[in-house]
Amino acid sequence: MRFSVVTIFPDMIESFKKFGVVAQAIANGIIEVNAYNLRDFTTDKHRVVDDYPFGGGPGMVMKAEPFFRFYDFYLEKFGKPHVVLTTPQGRIFDNEKAMELAQKEDLVILCGRYEGIDERVMEIVDEEISIGDYVLTGGELAAMVIIDATSRFVPGVVDEESVKKESFMNDLLDHPVYTRPRSIQKKEVPEILLSGDHEKIEIWRRKEAMKKTILKRPDLFLKKESFDRIDKLSIIELVRELIKDAQ
Repeated sequence: MRFSVVTIFPDMIESFKKFGVVAQAIANGIIEVNAYNLRDFTTDKHRVVDDYPFGGGPGMVMKAEPFFRFYDFYLEKFGKPHVVLTTPQGRIFDNEKAMELAQKEDLVILCGRYEGIDERVMEIVDEEISIGDYVLTGGELAAMVIIDATSRFVPGVVDEESVKKESFMNDLLDHPVYTRPRSIQKKEVPEILLSGDHEKIEIWRRKEAMKKTILKRPDLFLKKESFDRIDKLSIIELVRELIKDAQ
């Protein structure tokens, strides 16, 4: 999958490419991440990408022409991409959207700055995405979040079983996890995890995931529409635990 970010700060994206799962996926040839400097698509000697807004008002607006020139260049080189604009007015980015974007072969992310982008650029935008109800100084951080989360669903980037068990995959938060040492400051690893009984361990993990989701993100739990055998056994254990605690 190809990710292409259009920005006036390409070094931010180049730095992001050097670490973690994204760097490994690039090295393995599974994904491609490119940063395009919007200033390279200007025609004046000062490489200006912004101007004053018509009608007055504070701040500057990013000019449309450099975006259009980039788009024409990209069409000629690669063909039609799926174009995303990072903006507070877009759809909130979530796990479902990351999975959807991972089905695209060619994703272009336009990063805004200043007071926004000339509205005429929307002619080349397929969808607007926000990573939350707050304002960033630019779209680069949002672009990195989108790439990081989306790339995890590209086959080969992350082990499939690991993805299936991550938070949000089953409309549940993840269960608690532990590692060595077994005991630290008189705090013990739950005995069930040392039992070797894989079904009981899975039931315990699912029960803890449900408990955490109900307490912290009940909205996610209410979205859960299907319950498999482990879910049902986990609910039974959770009810038994609640009754025991109440006695």
